[in-house]
Amino acid sequence: MQSMAPAADPAATLALLAAVGTGVGLGTLSGLIPGLHANTFALLLAAAASSLPGPRLYVGVAMLSAGVTHTFLDVIPALALGVPDPAMAASALPSHQLVIEGRGREALRLSALGSGLAVVFAVPLAVPLTLLMERAYPLLRPWLSVLLAGVAVLLVVTEHGRHQQVGAACSLAASGLLGIGLLDAPVTGALPVSDVLVPLFSGLFGAPVLLAAIEGDGVPPQADATVTTPRRTVGVLAGIGTLCGGAVGYIPGVSSAIAATLALGLISDQGPRAFIVTTSGVNTATAVFALFALISLGTPRTGVLVALDRAEVPLVLPALLAAVAIAAVAGAILVPTLGDRYLRIVGRLDPTYLSLSVIAVLICLSALFAGLVGVGAFGAATAVGHLPPKFGARRATLMGVLLVPLAL
Repeated sequence: MQSMAPAADPAATLALLAAVGTGVGLGTLSGLIPGLHANTFALLLAAAASSLPGPRLYVGVAMLSAGVTHTFLDVIPALALGVPDPAMAASALPSHQLVIEGRGREALRLSALGSGLAVVFAVPLAVPLTLLMERAYPLLRPWLSVLLAGVAVLLVVTEHGRHQQVGAACSLAASGLLGIGLLDAPVTGALPVSDVLVPLFSGLFGAPVLLAAIEGDGVPPQADATVTTPRRTVGVLAGIGTLCGGAVGYIPGVSSAIAATLALGLISDQGPRAFIVTTSGVNTATAVFALFALISLGTPRTGVLVALDRAEVPLVLPALLAAVAIAAVAGAILVPTLGDRYLRIVGRLDPTYLSLSVIAVLICLSALFAGLVGVGAFGAATAVGHLPPKFGARRATLMGVLLVPLAL
């Protein structure tokens, strides 16, 4: 591991800030466009790393900044369009409920607080947690399949009623079969980086909500942005999300959506505002913990860090943590700034036209990243994505698409 940062001269500092700014821009773009993820930009940067000017560290800084910014901004389409990033799936329906009640602007600020506090909590926690996991991971590794199977069972049994549990089991099994059949399928798209997860996640989490919204009334006018949740409560909820994010950072296969769903079991009676803060905290804390896991255990846990590893970026912790901090501040500012405008613009558009347009974008993205196989995967995933709402089950059970193949 490289331990020294580049010389602290003005040119190096400006280059580092420019890399962070590029990453923030890419993360903002991926966060605002349904179906697009920072992982995609990171993998594209990894593919082009050898031809980009400057040290590899700056490429890594851009990747990491994009990933952190995305974890802040991805709440906006989840609120405005009802199309969550998979990591926000657990809170999709509760957060959308606040928008319908005219409290979308408050929801945006709650999400920004949850994500921002998660970075503040995760950085000091990452050191002792990493030391613990360095000792515990070799003991856990032989039991990972059992652990992941246990998570799958918990996703089902923590549903409120028998009907919902049946729906959760069906959703988990159906999405798991999709994952088994398609995750390792040879796909070729128009882009230099092929990715079957784009059509799978877009179909599972995005298209069903858009199709349901075609006959809806769209986004109603939003009231003021006052946060009604006490500060102490917000801090506790963000702390719960941060701790659950640690599981995502160190244990392969346990995604942000799954960790958030388990966290919600601790705050299930707290209402939709608690859902948003906790889920946002899980989502953003993952970026910090996963970075420490890569440095200490040598195993990348997120798509962004897979790209970082693939590009052979030197793991200069001070520079990478500075990128995380700057991107977090930018994300916290951008969420309310862009989110309020996003809600206003979407509120003026016809819901049928908007939903069909976004579905068309998701189909195009599926074709770009995985060709005809991607379009077929999008259609199959869309059908499976209708299962949870039919049974009143949580959408996070659709993360079986990753959980089941990894557990087998």
